[in-house]
Amino acid sequence: MPRLLLAIVACILTGTLVRAADSGSLIDSLDQISFKATGDKAKLELVDGKIGKAVKFSFANDCRGVFCTSRIRGAPTWDEAAGFSFWVKGDGSDRFGGLQFIYDDDFAVRYDYMFPIKSGEWTKITVAWRDLIPVLPGAKANLLDPQNANKPSKLSALWVGKWWYWRDYAAHSFALDEPRLEKTIDLDRNDYKPAGAPLARTLARLKAGQPITIVTMGDSLADTNHWANRQVNWPALLQKQLKEKYKSEVTIVNPAIGGTQLRQNLVLMPRWLDKTPEPDLVTVCFGGNDWESGMRGPQFTQTCQDAIDRIRRATKGKADVLLLTTVPSVGNWTTMAELAEACRKAAQERHAGLADLEKAFHSEGKDNKERLYCSDKVHLGAPGHELVARTVIEAAEKAGVK
Repeated sequence: MPRLLLAIVACILTGTLVRAADSGSLIDSLDQISFKATGDKAKLELVDGKIGKAVKFSFANDCRGVFCTSRIRGAPTWDEAAGFSFWVKGDGSDRFGGLQFIYDDDFAVRYDYMFPIKSGEWTKITVAWRDLIPVLPGAKANLLDPQNANKPSKLSALWVGKWWYWRDYAAHSFALDEPRLEKTIDLDRNDYKPAGAPLARTLARLKAGQPITIVTMGDSLADTNHWANRQVNWPALLQKQLKEKYKSEVTIVNPAIGGTQLRQNLVLMPRWLDKTPEPDLVTVCFGGNDWESGMRGPQFTQTCQDAIDRIRRATKGKADVLLLTTVPSVGNWTTMAELAEACRKAAQERHAGLADLEKAFHSEGKDNKERLYCSDKVHLGAPGHELVARTVIEAAEKAGVK
C-alpha cells in the first residue's frame, strides 16, 4: 500500500480511536443535524467540522426570539463534570452567538451564554457551569452547581439563538462541533476585592487628571436610546461634570438596554468587554424591571454579588465597581426598598462602591417627588438625571478614600 494511502488510513483510524476513547464525555458529535429551526429566519446545514461534520447555524436579519432547538438533555455524568466545551467557527463578524439551556423542563428557568464568532478558524470555547447565567428571577433560578440543588444533570434542552433582550439581531452565522463535558476546568479563583478603598484607583486617576473609562451598565434609566433620555441623560452629565471638575478625559461606554434586568445584562457583558476589556470603573444600575419580573431582596442581593464577582473576574480585577441602589418611581416610592437594601448589602459584602440613589431621591423629592421624573413618573426628567450624576460623583469621591 502506498505511503500516502497508509498515512490517510492511519489518520482516519487515529481520529476514530480518539473519539471512541472520549465518547463518555461527548455530548453530541453533530455529525448529523439534531437541531430544529423554529422559523424561516434560521437555517441549518451540515458542513465540514473540526472532527467529521459540524452543524452550521445561519440566522437572517431581525432574528429576535429565533432559536434552533434540540433534545440534548443533561445526565448524571454532567454532575461529575466541571462544565463543557465546544468548537465554533464564526463568520468573522463582531457579533456573538447565543446558547440557552432550559432547566428541569421549566421554561421559566433558563440559562444563557454568549460566545464570540469573530474567528473564521475553529476555536475551542470552554464553559464552566458557573458561567451559565439564570436570566429570570424565581425560586428555582439559581446558579448551576453539581453540589447543590440546581444540578447540571437537570438541564433539559439546549437551544441556539437569541432571546428578546439582546437588542442586536443582525444576520450572522457560525458552525458548532464536538460539544463535550469537561472533567476539570481551571477556574479563576482570585480574590479581586480592593485592598484599600473600593474606588481608590478611579479617584486617584481623576485627581491626577488622567483619562478614565466608565462603563454604565443599566436599564432604561441609563439607556440613551430610550425616549426619556435623548435630550438629557445622567451618563452624559457624569462625563461632563467629571471633565469640568477634574480636567480628565472621560470616556463613557454605555451598554444599557431599556426593559432589561441585571442578570440579562451579565449575559451580554462579553459585548462591551470585547471593545473595553479593562475599564477603570463599571457602574451597575438596575431594579425596576427586576422587581416587575418577580425579583425580590434576597435573590437580588445574590445577583448583585454575582455581578460584582463577574465584572472583577472578567476585567482581571482592573475595574472598580460602583453599585447604584434601585431608583424609586413615583408609584413605587417605597415599594422596592428591599432591592435598594440588597444593593447596600452586596456592596458591603463585596467591598464595592455604593451610590445610594434611593436615599438621594427620597431626600431630594420629599416635598415634590414628581419634579424628578418625566411625564410617565417612572423615567427620569432633567432634575432626576442631574441628581443621579451628582450622587454618582459624590459616591465615587467617598468610596475613593479610606
